This record gives sequence, structure tokens and C-alpha cells, in this order.
Amino acid sequence: MYAALPKNDAIAQTLGKQGMRSGTSVGANYREASRGRSKAEFVSKIGDCLKEIEETEYWLELLVDSGCATPSKMADLLDETRQLIAIFTTIDKNSKA
Repeated sequence: MYAALPKNDAIAQTLGKQGMRSGTSVGANYREASRGRSKAEFVSKIGDCLKEIEETEYWLELLVDSGCATPSKMADLLDETRQLIAIFTTIDKNSKA
């Protein structure tokens, strides 16, 4: 997604970089969660995953709202992001139960 954004648009580049950072952070936090040494550590890292994927949704929505990306080009990515939010929400709730 980031590579497809206009290189000469400072807003697109700023929002895109933020989305890339938060989006890749989800995977890093999930890896840490899966290698957690305790349930508390797992729960904490899953919570971090959820915060980062929700932040990613925010940046993607801003890309659309700012006109840097069209809704149709972002639809699949936003849908996948929302599916991940649902998955991590379920993991978070179940791990706290």
C-alpha cells in the first residue's frame, strides 16, 4: 500500500508511513505474544496488537478521508484490517476469561 502512494505528496507519505509502522507492529507484537513467558505477558502483547491494528485502521481511514487514496482502492485493506480487529478482540476477551 505504501509503495503505491504518490511520492510527491507529503500528506500521503506521512499517513502511509504511519500506517506502515503500526501495521507491521501488529505482527511483531503477535510474535512476542506467542513467545510470551506467562499468561499476563500474552494478554499484554495481544492488547498491544489490538491497539496497533486499531491505529492502522485510523491511518487507512485518514488516507481515504484526505483524498490520498480512493475508497475503492482501500476497501479490501480496510476490510482485512477490520477482520483482524475482530480476531484480536476475540483473542483478547478469551485470554482474559
